[in-house]
Amino acid sequence: MRKPLTASAMLAPSLLLILLVLIMPLGLLMRYSFNAFVPGKFMVEAFTSANYIQVFTDPYYRRILVTTILMAGGVTVSCLVIGFPIAQFLARSTSRFKSLMILAIVMPLFVGNAVRAAGWMVAVGEKGLINAGLQWLGITHAPLEILYTTPAVFIGIVSINLSFVILTLQSVLEGLNPSIEEASLSLGGTPFDTWRLVTLPLALPGIAAAAILCMILAMNAYATPVLLGGPSFRMMAPAVADQILAQNNWPVGAALSFVLIVTTVALTVIMYACLRGKQAESPEEAKNT
Repeated sequence: MRKPLTASAMLAPSLLLILLVLIMPLGLLMRYSFNAFVPGKFMVEAFTSANYIQVFTDPYYRRILVTTILMAGGVTVSCLVIGFPIAQFLARSTSRFKSLMILAIVMPLFVGNAVRAAGWMVAVGEKGLINAGLQWLGITHAPLEILYTTPAVFIGIVSINLSFVILTLQSVLEGLNPSIEEASLSLGGTPFDTWRLVTLPLALPGIAAAAILCMILAMNAYATPVLLGGPSFRMMAPAVADQILAQNNWPVGAALSFVLIVTTVALTVIMYACLRGKQAESPEEAKNT
């Protein structure tokens, strides 16, 4: 009689695949980040920290890193603020059109980021839908310069990440027992207090998952900053591509990649710790209230 496979044996193929397609390429890229770049020689074998020193001391790269962090933070907050009410509405909805509403949220995910960014280029252009609408309403008398600006990039990334946030939050909110909220209301709690002290704390795991997913996607956005931001707007992912593909400077490009990875992981851990701390405080806050 054959013995059943252990958990380690069943996980072995997946771990091997991760090792081959993720860990090994990242290790190779890390090794490249310590090499030296010599114009005309592509890359010289070395072990130097000059590339990382350049990334952290050059004002150009520091500005790009700060811009990326601020953009990702703003996009994450905006997606949560916009997405939570929509997700809660969908989770509590009994309408026969609920499936159609969910389909409308899912449909943009079938289109690539570059295609959606190109669509926003048309929408926010001088003769685009947004400028045409503003002029038709009499709010503006001349086209606004929206394309190739920071707001254009912000709008584009929010529109891409919002579907992920809504779907993540909806799945968590649908799992909450409605009788808990009903009990709070029957005991004299106002709808706002019930939302603040009952619904929100119970939804914090979903909020954490949605925020982390949104932060990771925003930190690594490539097509949207390139197409909607233009040549004067820079974020980390386009900067990495520029160094590797345009400048052939693999060492600096690899160093930028690892700075981006470490920064993303650090922000994710900080965000998760803050939300977990808030979740631990919520029962005590509700008790005091």
